[in-house]
Amino acid sequence: MSNNTIKELEALKAIEMDAGEVFSGKESGRKIIGYEKRGSFTPEEDRNYIFHDSSRDVVVWFINPSDPLYLFGPTGCGKTSLIRQLASKLNYPVFEITGHSRLEFPDMIGHFSVENGNMTFQYGPLALAMKFGGLFLLNEIDLLDPATAAGLNTVLDGAPLCVPENNGELINPHPNFRFAATANTNGASDETGLYQGTLRQNIAFLDRFWLCEVMYPEAKAENQLLERAHPDLPVSIREKMVAFAGEVRKLFMGGENASANLSDRIEVTFSTRTLLRWADLTLRFQPLMSQGIKPINYALDRALGYRATRESRTVLHELVQRIFTE
Repeated sequence: MSNNTIKELEALKAIEMDAGEVFSGKESGRKIIGYEKRGSFTPEEDRNYIFHDSSRDVVVWFINPSDPLYLFGPTGCGKTSLIRQLASKLNYPVFEITGHSRLEFPDMIGHFSVENGNMTFQYGPLALAMKFGGLFLLNEIDLLDPATAAGLNTVLDGAPLCVPENNGELINPHPNFRFAATANTNGASDETGLYQGTLRQNIAFLDRFWLCEVMYPEAKAENQLLERAHPDLPVSIREKMVAFAGEVRKLFMGGENASANLSDRIEVTFSTRTLLRWADLTLRFQPLMSQGIKPINYALDRALGYRATRESRTVLHELVQRIFTE
């Protein structure tokens, strides 16, 4: 890591902000810590992003983070983007890493590398967040080996981080250090078979987190988002696209209840990102109408359908036919 980056992080200046003014434009009297300026590690702001109900829990956590935060929910529901966009509003630096079965504790702390002919210790994302006051975001935490995850217990308890590789450096957690994790499961393993590779985590490890379930945005919110992003699409088309996305999600999750027959499921789902891609491609492929090709169906395959099995793709096309002819 360059000296300029370290200097930038050392120069971070925390300030108090009004939470209501930051997130809704209306003063609330509730103070929240943020930073005076955006920096290299501040996530880019998505001006079209719409905060949904789950953001309330995360804002409250940001205001007074008594415990680390664990966000879980179905794939594509916006767990990571929720954290990033809230951090962006606060100019908060985010140090991010994605979990996997071979991720080890030193990967989060740092390692030695050669710089200008010398061996130099490069801080990892966890060490940087703890040292300079940023948010450490560990995505896909339920893919971690439980033994590796348990190595985080002392950090989750608020204890200093020892870096043996860097002459035993002891990093006391900065007052503005935040720890957030995301996952598709709540850490108790996956009973649906949809999330291959997830592992049941140690109960003592999970007990250290404040849990927040994140679901897909409400139809109203996604309609607003489509209107902002693609105002050229007719209102009726936008509404049917959102309705279609909702039906696909039900099929992905097995219907309205968790006891639904697994055979009723499909293996792909509609994230908000995929919904926006579908709308964008539908507009781009409008000229194909002159060749007798339906842009909505053509764009659906390229946005999502080609990721599905033949059987699921048939289900998608039958569903889109039904919804768009109602």
